Amino acid sequence: MNDEEDTLYADSPHFVSEIMRGPRVVAAVDGSAGSRAALQFALEDAARRGVPVEAVIAFRPPDYWMDFNGVGAAEEERLIRTLGAQHEEKARAVLEEVTRALSGPVPEVHVRAVMGTPSDVLIRESQGADLLVLGSRGHGGFHNMLLGSTSMQCTMHATCPVTVVQSPEAHRHRLKLHRERRRERGPEARARRRGTVGERSEAGAQN
Repeated sequence: MNDEEDTLYADSPHFVSEIMRGPRVVAAVDGSAGSRAALQFALEDAARRGVPVEAVIAFRPPDYWMDFNGVGAAEEERLIRTLGAQHEEKARAVLEEVTRALSGPVPEVHVRAVMGTPSDVLIRESQGADLLVLGSRGHGGFHNMLLGSTSMQCTMHATCPVTVVQSPEAHRHRLKLHRERRRERGPEARARRRGTVGERSEAGAQN
């Protein structure tokens, strides 16, 4: 077993973290620019409220794990704990980066890595929270559907208020869509105006 494999299979006691309940602001973290914006919003909002922040990162085991029928329950648990610890470390790195940029007070923060799909995890974690904050990275083809699937699910099913912070990518994408629609509407609108003028001219000639 090489050093990389040793790291992958290492015991990860730091993965175990206490489940939070009660007043708090839950922030979804995944390392994206949108989640950084969401975490910053959550930290500033929690500081105003005087409540802690629960920074949550969701993870799922790779699909190929399902092919290894020979992996015992203990080994599977250790793999999951290791993967969870790696994601928790990733979330802590994002937290450190965001807090360094804050000018105001930083509230108490708890970082948790939870196995499951992002929407399922965040909906569960929203129970008892004051607010759930997540970033939007929606890139749908419809102007009014710029929320991603996770944001949509959480907005519809979370048990607390939800704030979706638009990521820089989503903002740029929305501007791009707006410019493209204006360019598309330009020729169409001119063609419609020409057609209307032509119809009126023909009607006048007939009269």
